[in-house]
Amino acid sequence: MKTLLTALALSAALAAPACAANHALVLQTDFGTSDGAVSAMRGVAYGVDPSLTVADLTHDIPDYDIWVGGYRLFQTANYWPEGTVFVSVIDPGVGTARKSVVLKTRAGRYFVGPDNGQFTLIAERDGVAELREIDEQVNRLPGSGESYTFHGRDVYAYVGARLASGAIRYEQVGPALPSDSVVRIAYQKAVNDGGKLRGIIPVLDVKYGNVWTNIPKPL
Repeated sequence: MKTLLTALALSAALAAPACAANHALVLQTDFGTSDGAVSAMRGVAYGVDPSLTVADLTHDIPDYDIWVGGYRLFQTANYWPEGTVFVSVIDPGVGTARKSVVLKTRAGRYFVGPDNGQFTLIAERDGVAELREIDEQVNRLPGSGESYTFHGRDVYAYVGARLASGAIRYEQVGPALPSDSVVRIAYQKAVNDGGKLRGIIPVLDVKYGNVWTNIPKPL
């Protein structure tokens, strides 16, 4: 009987959907730190689980600059372990019909935020394992139903913290979307066109006076 119970318990554990639950939550916004917006997001996260590790990627993304926000995720995410949850709030369309999503990459990292193109580079490099729309009926900070312009606090920080802590499984975020439906920003890919290199300058490294391109050395 003991052997049977052990086998059943093991089988159930193996069958259960995996949680993110590495307790690492990384925040990125264009809010700056001159007011309390970022602190409010951190407070929501710790309210979900005080044992979370909450780190800041940056809060100095230029206002509404979806592309730069996406590039900073692309630049940083691979240095974080599997299961890390990134919340990125560069959201000029807040309060509109744009979708709120959680994207899971093939590397097992999670990206929470508005589906407005900011996940373009992550999706291309790391692949989209799954994409889910956040169901705000069940995944929204309690008592925040009258707020329509601070989804960073009321939806994204809350959902990200619940996912990172294991309070919810990824499947509980909301309904699945086609993995190829994530909004993407069109841009010039790096190519060698008959000896002419074509690409873009995705960001400027202003502090150190560098210009970065997307053209890899092998080209």
